[in-house]
Amino acid sequence: MNIRRLFLNSSALLALGALGGLSLSVHAASWPTQPLRIVVPFAAGGTSDVIARLMSKPLSDALGVPVLIDNRTGAAGNIGAAYVANATDNHTVLLTDLGSLAISPLVTKDLPFKPSDLQGVAMLAYSPHLLVAHPGVAANNLKELVALSQTSKINVASSGTGTPNHLGMVEIALETGMKWQHVPYRGGAQSLNDTAAGTTQVVLNGMLATLPLVQGGRLKVIGISRATRMPLVSQIPTIAEQGVKNFESGTYQGVTASSKMPRQAIERLNTEMIRIIRSPEMRARLLEAGAEVMTSTPLQTTEFIVKDRIRWANVIKRAGTQLEGTD
Repeated sequence: MNIRRLFLNSSALLALGALGGLSLSVHAASWPTQPLRIVVPFAAGGTSDVIARLMSKPLSDALGVPVLIDNRTGAAGNIGAAYVANATDNHTVLLTDLGSLAISPLVTKDLPFKPSDLQGVAMLAYSPHLLVAHPGVAANNLKELVALSQTSKINVASSGTGTPNHLGMVEIALETGMKWQHVPYRGGAQSLNDTAAGTTQVVLNGMLATLPLVQGGRLKVIGISRATRMPLVSQIPTIAEQGVKNFESGTYQGVTASSKMPRQAIERLNTEMIRIIRSPEMRARLLEAGAEVMTSTPLQTTEFIVKDRIRWANVIKRAGTQLEGTD
């Protein structure tokens, strides 16, 4: 992969996204004029879905229109993303893991939309990944898990091929020599449920959706992907301190919209969503579940997607043929 070309294309994405955001319609001043549809490209119960549903009522109150949650799953989030990219009603947005959105052009040959078809609206929250295993797996830390993988088959679930939790496991395997086999699902909820049931053995997934299963004893935790230990769960060692130097990953939940959506609508959404997510009640609910409020402007949201795309492009280049695991 030509990283320089990727950077140039990403710079063009920023310019196009900014231009798209400047397009105004005669209805922008009175926006919204109909229900707002929040498309979640993953199954109900996952991190994106949880945040969308937490925000839907206060956002509806703020905008004065109904807010509908629409789960359009499949293709590692690309089906939902394409739906929003092609939306023309100016009332449809995508709430997703921005890392997944960044990675899609790197791993999908026939992407059903162009990256420049979407513009940033707002970053909302960060939830580190938890590396967890079925309670029956004979490993309690990363070193033991790597050793076990040398003698036993380890099936690793993910929310889809090319998602950040999939590539996060690729990076862990590259650094530790862990042997594993990738089992992709149509969202984090399904990957968690099958790991808890023992169909798969390991999953790296957003803490917001994963922690309740750990607390309920259905999964056991191996490590956390945060740069430093998280006060809420300070007993959980980081993956970095277990040998994968500087490793950090997670789900960066954010909102994007069609590049044709008027600037005034984008700014209104950014203002209201950030106000809601920063409220003491929302902060407390997210923190209790293992997520931290992290916000940004529309332009900063687009810039994050570009930078994350470059980061994962380097991991993919290093992995070569090992993207789906090693036998």
